[in-house]
Amino acid sequence: MNAIHRSRIAPGDSRLAARLRRDTEGEVLFGAADRGRYATDASIYQVEPLGVLVPRTVEDVATAMAIAREEGVPVLPRGGGTSQCGQTVNRALVLDGSKHLRQVVSVEPAGMRATVQPGIALGALNDALKPHGLFFPVDPSTWARCTIGGMAANNSCGSKSIRYGLMADNVHAIDAILPDGQRFAFGELPDNLGEGVPGSVAELVTRLRALGAAEAAEIAARFPKVLRRVGGYDLESLTPEARAAGRGNLARILVGSEGTLAFSAGLELRLWPIKPRKALGICQFPTFRHAMEAARHLVTLNPEAVELVDRTMIDLGRSIDIYRGTIDRMVIGEPDSLLIVEFHGQEDGPLARDLDRLEEMMGDLGHPGQVVRAVDSGFQAAIAEVREAGLNIMMSMKGDGKPVSFIEDTAVPLEDLADYTERLNDVFARHGTKGTWYAHASVGCLHVRPVLNMKDGEDVRRMRSIAEECFALVREYKGSHSGEHGDGIVRSEFHREMYGDRIVRAFETVKDAFDPTGLMNPGRVVRPPAMDDRTLFRYAPDYAGDPAVTPVLDWSQHQSGSASGALSGFLGAVEMCNNNGTCRKFDANVMCPSFRVTRDEAHLTRGRANTLRLALTGQLGPDALASDEVAEALSLCVSCKGCRRECPTGVDMARMKIEAQHARARKHGVSAKDRLIATLPRWAPMASRAPWLANAREWVPGARAVGEKALGFARERNLPRFARDPFRDSELDGAAPGARGDAILLTDTFNRYFEPENARAAARVLRAAGWRPVAPASAGRPLCCGRSYLAAGMVKEARAEARRTLDTLSASDAPVVGLEPSCLLTLRDEFKALLPGAAADRLADRAVLLSEFLVREKASLPLKTVAAAAHVHGHCHQKSFGAFPDAVKALRGVPGLAVKPIASSCCGMAGAFGYDARRVEISKAMGESSLAPAVRAAPEEDLIVADGTSCRHQIADLTGREALHSARVLDMALEART
Repeated sequence: MNAIHRSRIAPGDSRLAARLRRDTEGEVLFGAADRGRYATDASIYQVEPLGVLVPRTVEDVATAMAIAREEGVPVLPRGGGTSQCGQTVNRALVLDGSKHLRQVVSVEPAGMRATVQPGIALGALNDALKPHGLFFPVDPSTWARCTIGGMAANNSCGSKSIRYGLMADNVHAIDAILPDGQRFAFGELPDNLGEGVPGSVAELVTRLRALGAAEAAEIAARFPKVLRRVGGYDLESLTPEARAAGRGNLARILVGSEGTLAFSAGLELRLWPIKPRKALGICQFPTFRHAMEAARHLVTLNPEAVELVDRTMIDLGRSIDIYRGTIDRMVIGEPDSLLIVEFHGQEDGPLARDLDRLEEMMGDLGHPGQVVRAVDSGFQAAIAEVREAGLNIMMSMKGDGKPVSFIEDTAVPLEDLADYTERLNDVFARHGTKGTWYAHASVGCLHVRPVLNMKDGEDVRRMRSIAEECFALVREYKGSHSGEHGDGIVRSEFHREMYGDRIVRAFETVKDAFDPTGLMNPGRVVRPPAMDDRTLFRYAPDYAGDPAVTPVLDWSQHQSGSASGALSGFLGAVEMCNNNGTCRKFDANVMCPSFRVTRDEAHLTRGRANTLRLALTGQLGPDALASDEVAEALSLCVSCKGCRRECPTGVDMARMKIEAQHARARKHGVSAKDRLIATLPRWAPMASRAPWLANAREWVPGARAVGEKALGFARERNLPRFARDPFRDSELDGAAPGARGDAILLTDTFNRYFEPENARAAARVLRAAGWRPVAPASAGRPLCCGRSYLAAGMVKEARAEARRTLDTLSASDAPVVGLEPSCLLTLRDEFKALLPGAAADRLADRAVLLSEFLVREKASLPLKTVAAAAHVHGHCHQKSFGAFPDAVKALRGVPGLAVKPIASSCCGMAGAFGYDARRVEISKAMGESSLAPAVRAAPEEDLIVADGTSCRHQIADLTGREALHSARVLDMALEART
């Protein structure tokens, strides 16, 4: 028993890796950085695996498990890696099914069944089911990236469990690969197993049923009578009473087993019909206790869900740009807590009556006029986004103290909820902390996280004490200590106090019946380590920043106690990644474009942040920030800044990449290609004097091949061409004063030398709006934002450009209007990290894109009709800084123009990225994921609009369509051009 658990196979064992490479078709990842990226999930733990296999087929899984048995190596199935309890980290061979094992095998609409592979994400499954009018109802907040296999492993629940039950209630059968290699579909089985069940499986099932019969009385006495109970194994399903009541489906014993019993190769799911209409009532409460007392009354209205938003989440949500507007619409005044009551149905009329009844009940409870109705689908979607990001909003607290998940999912009967939560808040206060609360008020399962510092040994001791006191309260109220997110490391230890010795021995009997050698995810659910064993923590006792690392940007807003000096802030910023995996989502937003193409953990914001954290703390060896491992992890980061806005904890990987690029440039130098691109703003003025020569690569035979071999520019790409008539600042001289004042037109390198028509159009539009466009008062070479230098890690040169630009523009108080999002927004972002201080802050406040300026100043332009429709692609930085809505709004001022934003991620060109021969196919794949198909589908007579230089070139290369800057569209629409 547990022979494999005691294995001494070393991490990165070459023999194991060699066998996997030879005998499977999967991706074998045994390098130190790969193992480090899989050493964490969304919990407080970090356990380095022995290696990782990303199987291409289920047969790869079976082969890998056979090899592991022979080599004495444990196996850990893993999905999205979003678990909060440490069940997806172990010293084992990780089998990551999320990349390839994500097929919908079959859908049976009549029987309302679907069979899927374990790696499919819930969001992708429901997209596939929607045409059938069906959906899978278990809806955790991580629905966009959590996998069905992982949901089954944790017995996930979600907000609608009051209506649809838990994962165990919605899984009909699991096609399991057992630890001994046998494959069998566990589901509804008759009492008489018959000939269809192999002998070894029949013996296993008989043993399980005998255990259920023997322990039926103890199970009935010790298992909590609440819906949200997922701790341990579902012994209840093995009892004769359960079988008689139709709850004896043997899939239930695998659901919630956290990969400790078998590998789920396929899952047959129960589906439900979609209710197409929805209405939300947001109930406002002056105190947290009032909300808790109301919950048991509100559920009598038969809602789909009742979700809590507490004061901490309200305040933190307002501090995050992407959520501020939604929070403000959700609240009346300054409530302490909200309960979001959700109703679904087929028609709007009954839903309106449901909201009427809700308002009536709130009045009866003493809170009249305290319901915000949300019936608009856009508002509902925004509310859902806030709710789903609840955990991550909580984790956006800066500094070492964070809300920690360890008593996360306790559940008590609704009638005890107010008293329980009040007493638990008293526990927090006694220990000098407070808890953050959110989630499922409808079923008495509130996600609560005390704020603690896991780098501090004293706070770790507090965590232990709080856990013991909390679970004692749970037992007093006859609740469940594990109500949703599973057991893992953090809660398995407490099964004995919760259930007693006899039930724990029964859990061990189940484990040993399935897995006598301890092959599958050992030490989870049964025989666990201590939850406060700091050697298993992400922040182990010896965790510290590498003193040899000195950041070159200002990170002071992220000061961390795990490092000293300037490194403290940089490491603190990296540590803001809590591994929740929001970057794994696939939707209409930006983040994370490279992962959407590769589906590799290494090319994910989370994977990159983990790599940087390991590098900055010496876990990848000396001078690791400049290492090949870090360079590889960042090689496909296009600096889109999607993560800056869309990551709920604000991880800005684009800025972090600058630090890594700088470290690598200092150690290895800058390549000729990167230096050529970086210095473009310096040599472009000279090249523009002889554009025929500067463009020679585009027309001289063989030049493209030479350019690819010598510099790495992809031969199939058309490089931007220098214009014959570049824009000159002198063109703005002599204009009459504008009625509304002066506006500094900051013309970037690209719109000056390559597409000067955009700058000229912008000048005409500004004049038409009543402003006089003026050039910056700089002598010599035009001003530059320095972004091309930052992309190459040449921070010293970028800082010099920033200083020159800042000094020049600070001489005037006029607004600074730009055209290229990546350039103009550098003044609002990186300038403050290069040159922190009041001057940079003032410039950031004045720097705006043309469309932002026109909307902000309520410009009234004399416009005429130019086209029937415009399909608008937003530059990633426009989206990151919330500027894209203004680009759309400015265009909607054109008469008769139907403005249609394109739902797209990054175009994939990303400056020089898409011209690199090594990355050209990745670049094209990014563009083809959503942008290019949308452009091709647009009628030929419609306009295509994109404010980013790179975006326009990618659209031209992939589709042959010309995309226009919005300045040109507005200029075309002017009644009289000046």
